[in-house]
Amino acid sequence: MSFPQTPDILEKRSLSASLLEHESSTALEQIYAWMFCSRTLDNRILELFRQGLIKGTVTGGQGNESLIVPLALLADKSKDVISFTHRGLGGHLVWSGHICDHLNQYFANAESPTKGREGNIHHGDPSNRSIPMISHLGAMTGTVLGLTDSQRRHGHDAVGFTFFGDGSSSTGDIHESLNLASLLSLPIIFIVENNKYAYSTPISEQFVKGTELWKRAAGYGMEGFSLDATNPHASAKVLAQAIGKVRSTSKPILIEAHTLRLRGHAAYDTCDYLLPGEAEGFTKQDGLPKLRVELVGLIGETKVHALENQLSTFIEDCIKVSLSTKRPSADGMENDLFAASGDPFPWKAVLDNDSPTLKSENLNSAQAINKALKKILTERPESLLLGQDIGTYGGAFKVTEGLLNKFGRPRVFNTPLAESSCTGYAIGLALGGHRAIEEFQFADFVTEAITQITLNAATMYFRSGAKCPIVFRLPAGGGLTFGSFHSQELESFLLAMPGLKALYPSTPQDVFNAMLAAYEDNNPVLIFEHKGLYRKGKGEVSWDPNYRSVWTPRLVRSGNDATFITYGEMVNIASEACTYFEAEYEKHFDLFDLRCLSPLKLDAIEASLKKTGRLIILHEGRITHGFGAELTARLVERNFTSLKAVPLRIGSLDLPVPFAPELEAAFRPSTEKIIERITPWLS
Repeated sequence: MSFPQTPDILEKRSLSASLLEHESSTALEQIYAWMFCSRTLDNRILELFRQGLIKGTVTGGQGNESLIVPLALLADKSKDVISFTHRGLGGHLVWSGHICDHLNQYFANAESPTKGREGNIHHGDPSNRSIPMISHLGAMTGTVLGLTDSQRRHGHDAVGFTFFGDGSSSTGDIHESLNLASLLSLPIIFIVENNKYAYSTPISEQFVKGTELWKRAAGYGMEGFSLDATNPHASAKVLAQAIGKVRSTSKPILIEAHTLRLRGHAAYDTCDYLLPGEAEGFTKQDGLPKLRVELVGLIGETKVHALENQLSTFIEDCIKVSLSTKRPSADGMENDLFAASGDPFPWKAVLDNDSPTLKSENLNSAQAINKALKKILTERPESLLLGQDIGTYGGAFKVTEGLLNKFGRPRVFNTPLAESSCTGYAIGLALGGHRAIEEFQFADFVTEAITQITLNAATMYFRSGAKCPIVFRLPAGGGLTFGSFHSQELESFLLAMPGLKALYPSTPQDVFNAMLAAYEDNNPVLIFEHKGLYRKGKGEVSWDPNYRSVWTPRLVRSGNDATFITYGEMVNIASEACTYFEAEYEKHFDLFDLRCLSPLKLDAIEASLKKTGRLIILHEGRITHGFGAELTARLVERNFTSLKAVPLRIGSLDLPVPFAPELEAAFRPSTEKIIERITPWLS
């Protein structure tokens, strides 16, 4: 369906600082046109919601246009980076797309930017560096940092704009990101949209009386200032100067923009928490009528009225088109969870680029990972590593040892203790064409970045169509007496959320292959690395052209008496148990190393189960809600009639991981415990 012809005034999406200074009538007419368009559309969207034509709920930017429209016009849409919030409709309109595109989003129809998969203003335009927001607004700041840094690494003098409210300014991600931007000297303009309320909570209940949020900038070694964002003309001049300064110095700035929320938090907000006369006071400060008066003084009432009529007619025409657009279909929706893998990268057929031969080496798992990371950094210029202590120290387990000296800090980035914002930073890099490999010092610490991984990275492709290739390295597992916060198996916890791929290799060769396979995938991939395997034995590792086979299970041993599935360090324990049953009972099992936990590929295992009729699942994670429960359910649902016995699940106790060696040994599966469980089950 064709869209209505856009008025000429709305074809102008950029505003230069010089035009703002020297041709005020032209500049102000442009600003007013977009502000009027944004206000009118926000009001009409609210009306359409109340008529039941828009579902869910709607938030409005009424009162925020004096900030967002001038900034969006002044930004360079060819290279800058932005992520708008709930109050940013005017910015979306200016940045890219036809007004019908944005209306389609509110109507959640088939032509919406998110295909109806995300609601209202939860959209963006990743191809034009407008990052789609998630409701956890603080978490969006790190993503802006990463995409802006990616632009700078590509040679563009880009500026990043990240917005958050007075409420979100209390979140940890904001402080992590302010510190990270200052540390890396990133050209970011942080904007606090202070409209005096976080939903219904006034600033008096958020901060100590007299707090000025912009002054927090000093604590991070950056410039900060306050802006009265109710005067669009004055705001535009201040913003133009700030953008120019950040672009030229590549240093961040924090702006506390005092803005307005003329409607409640969302359509259902009754605003009964406002003080008497407060709403009327906000209305008196509204920047839109102020700008209209100024513009009438420059070009006359007749021209302003004609402009408003033209824009209003255009908006109504756009609403008609969007109302008649077809509804979305669920057909094929499940196929869009993951981005297509694409062709294999043109890896050189060598294990070590410094010793370009095909010979294998006898390596432990830690050495194999180091070789893989070195190969990736050597052959893939878009790659970089980040994580705590991975630089000079070489990581908590010395897996990245020597890589900083060889590749330098821009490629091997030692991060501050800020897992959430650093993961958001990695997401932004991915959206810009870079590929980060992030090491979490221990898998347990991934909980600090759970929003970024499960709600931002994992959903990015489904809700926006943007690929998000990142590798998360997670040193996992117990047996080393590290206690509850350094020993957990979190695969079941993480993979309860859709959109993540996961590998859990058990041999040095598979570890090497997994790193290459995960790196070239176009989705966020978790690699679980059992700490007990880092230096427990060595194996032959060579260049394997079939490295992508790590996405499928590996048959370790063959037999007809049971199908035995496990992964990680438990592969070794299971193999020991299999040897015992072969020697003592002449029982032979098909032992599978699952290797890939998501997406599960169970064809070979199902064929085995049809043959054996018996299923054993072993994992180190806890039994309750453990990964074995999902495996059992899937296999039994499809192969129930083939079963000769109840499936056997073996895992750790339903406890936090205890510290003392004797207690941890009682907590985890062992060869002896497995034998004790399987023996009566076989009879």
